[in-house]
Amino acid sequence: MTITCDVAILGGGTGGYVAAIRAAQLGKQVVIIEADKLGGTCLHRGCIPSKSLLRSAEVYAEIRDSESYGIETQGATLVFSKVQERKSAIVEQLHQGVQYLMRKNKIQVLEGKGRVTGPSIFSPKSGAVAVELADGDMETVVATNLIIATGSRPRTLPGLEPDGRYILTSDDALQMEALPESIIIVGGGVIGVEWASMLNDFGVQVTIVEAADQLLPAEDEEVARELQKLLAKRGVAIHTGSTVQPDTYQAKEGQVSLDMRKGEKSEKLTASCILVSVGRQANVENIGLENTDVRVERGFIAVNPYLQTGEGHIYAIGDVIGGLQLAHAASHEGIAAVNHLAGEAVHPIAQHLIPRCVYTRPEVASVGMTEKEARQKGMDVKVGKFPFQAIGKALVHGSKEGFVKVVADAKTNDILGVQMIGAHVTDLISEAALAQLLDATPWEVGQMVHPHPTLAEIIGEGMLAVDGLSIGL
Repeated sequence: MTITCDVAILGGGTGGYVAAIRAAQLGKQVVIIEADKLGGTCLHRGCIPSKSLLRSAEVYAEIRDSESYGIETQGATLVFSKVQERKSAIVEQLHQGVQYLMRKNKIQVLEGKGRVTGPSIFSPKSGAVAVELADGDMETVVATNLIIATGSRPRTLPGLEPDGRYILTSDDALQMEALPESIIIVGGGVIGVEWASMLNDFGVQVTIVEAADQLLPAEDEEVARELQKLLAKRGVAIHTGSTVQPDTYQAKEGQVSLDMRKGEKSEKLTASCILVSVGRQANVENIGLENTDVRVERGFIAVNPYLQTGEGHIYAIGDVIGGLQLAHAASHEGIAAVNHLAGEAVHPIAQHLIPRCVYTRPEVASVGMTEKEARQKGMDVKVGKFPFQAIGKALVHGSKEGFVKVVADAKTNDILGVQMIGAHVTDLISEAALAQLLDATPWEVGQMVHPHPTLAEIIGEGMLAVDGLSIGL
């Protein structure tokens, strides 16, 4: 049987289902092909479940620190099975919401594995996808336009292949039935530090091994140092500029061990298990790309500024094209791709204007260039910093750690980037992102009246600090 449509989407993750809804809004007939569950990694194995666990860990940490707020508590007990139940309930509620959106927008969903077979015999400018359904039957989808949104999966290290017990990926860790006594996290990027913060709050002994000279290698050096200092203060052992030696790995009697090397020195690490968190790789295999002119470069599908691949009627979005592998980036890429194929006006997505968030305690958020990146580009920059400890709401909230840092062009006064570390900065970064989108100057943002007392006051103060005009210091 052949199904014809205007737009076929291979992959029903965040980018895929958002693209489908936008296409339906434009009157297109849409088919989504999804091998697992609608919502993809973000909903089922990433953003939502991990943030649910992080929130439970944060609440547990606050309860243990309740005396500092004048509240004495006794007998607070962590029941991890209920933490997992809460996570699963949130995921299921949102999953049902996505399914409802598909029905509401009259989007056909095929549950099965899709493989591009090349141009359709009906039209050389259309794409055909063979779909193996869950029951073994086959369907063929012929679409005027095809959007590839197959996402990514955790990258592994040779010699430390995950077994679900002693060596875990983030996917495995989300399904833990019980917390380990200790864990070695290989990789201090976003996922690694989020798990470190969470497990530390849950009472797990955590060790991070990061090959770069700082945690969060893509972020501002000062922010990374502050996060490392605060995690270390909580008892997380952190080794930067260090690498694990997979050939020394051993597992026996409920414990793992392996050597860590830093320069010429070697040290043996032991723990209950290992979490490998060294990035994600695109799902480009076994989807029929060899039947097309779609190019894969450095493991990712190559696209032009309008998300088109080597074949103009085939688009690709989300993690599978690399760049910022973030759910909100994938969503906007999906909308942009659909707008382009529909002939709507499209502005190419500027990667540097996409906010980046890390949900540790305290949180980290940024947008645009870091000071180091700007200077490496030969720019003359001026920088403003302002600490949370000078913000009244931060003291009331009980989270005075961290700061905001604003980087501006000394010649044009344009905002080049904003970096933040502190309580709820993932909610505050949007103002900075909007300022950059609108080409605002630090002075203009500083003139906005920020309500008091709020954590958002730090944005205004940080902007004014660029020109030495902050009021709070």
